[in-house]
Amino acid sequence: MTHQTIAPLDGVRVLELGNYIAAPTAGRLLADFGAEVIKVERPGTGDELRNWRLHKGNTSMLYRTLNRNKKSVVLDLRTEAGKQAVLELAAKCDILLENFRPGTLERWGLGPEVLNEANPDLIVTRISAFGQTGPLSERPGFAAVAEAYGGFRNLVGDPDRAPVRVGVSIGDSIAGLYAAFGSMMSLYQREARRRDSAGAVPLTERIIDVALNEAMFSMMESLIPDYQAYGVDRQRVGGRMEGIAPSNAYVCNDGASIVVAGNGDSIYQRYMQTIGRPDLAEDPSLQTNAGRWAKREELDQAIGEWAATLSGAEALAALEAAGVPAGPIYTAADISTDTQYAARNMIQKFDVSTGEEVLPGVGFPGIVPVIGDQSLPIRNLGPDLGENTQEILGGLLNMDAAQIDAASGRKEALRS
Repeated sequence: MTHQTIAPLDGVRVLELGNYIAAPTAGRLLADFGAEVIKVERPGTGDELRNWRLHKGNTSMLYRTLNRNKKSVVLDLRTEAGKQAVLELAAKCDILLENFRPGTLERWGLGPEVLNEANPDLIVTRISAFGQTGPLSERPGFAAVAEAYGGFRNLVGDPDRAPVRVGVSIGDSIAGLYAAFGSMMSLYQREARRRDSAGAVPLTERIIDVALNEAMFSMMESLIPDYQAYGVDRQRVGGRMEGIAPSNAYVCNDGASIVVAGNGDSIYQRYMQTIGRPDLAEDPSLQTNAGRWAKREELDQAIGEWAATLSGAEALAALEAAGVPAGPIYTAADISTDTQYAARNMIQKFDVSTGEEVLPGVGFPGIVPVIGDQSLPIRNLGPDLGENTQEILGGLLNMDAAQIDAASGRKEALRS
């Protein structure tokens, strides 16, 4: 199988009008599998993500990662020429992605109805803090706020401390996943109706409305049913998972931390034998998960005392021999040298420009999910600002040099 030829979305063209993480994540997912994603960026600064976690130069590794496999076009949406270029591009695209505050596209004269006039088949995928409707729809908000509204933040951390945030922008990323899924669902519906000669999909069904808070809320499992059915209000439980025991992280005598999920009934028996506690394996009150959860502190103390007598490698070897699910808690350094990631091409190396210098052999995360036996190859990292402006505006839209200057804001820049 030749991975370079695998591109399920070849022929799909996407127009990305997005900053930060959510819409660019959706665009990245589509681009990873062969879609042509045209990323529109503002003149001068481009996507603000270019400056997030910027350690050197003018283009961050975060931008290079989230905008891989895309093309960058500079357009000035403050100008009529820039707006007209967006409409002309939309006419040649299958999907438009945006994550502006609701009403922004409409104020620019680029709302769904206008886009629909330019392209009656266009799928418009919109990502916002609280969605396009409802009393909070016009409120701005980043993922941190949405994670709190969605119930997620309340469950992260230790019970005796204020809620904390996970180390990545999980709300934006999950919203991006939903946006990509919604876009593909709508694209499938459009193509199915064409196949069945069932007529065009109405605009209302081609607007995909992803709210950050709802994306996080949808991940909360049975939070609401448990509360409304039983009055159970889930609380923060640190490294544990509510109602499941024993499952936690433990520190070994070399300072390494391991995570062990020994909560299955038969697994629990092997687990306790492994740590030298047959009494806990045989205890009648610990034969079910409910009983183990009730005595989770006792179990964690016993496991922690055992782990503290071994190195991380020794503890994991003993658990693996017993068939108890466990693993190391990896750092970036660990992932970088892991043979499993390497075997599946999940770290791909590139010489990458910071905007000031080229750093050789920098690893970037591979494409998920795998098709075949390894990650598909990344075609290109996130592009330089406006790298493809001439190619897209001149080639796809047949603009001449003066028109390109007007649409991309170069004329205004020269005047100023």
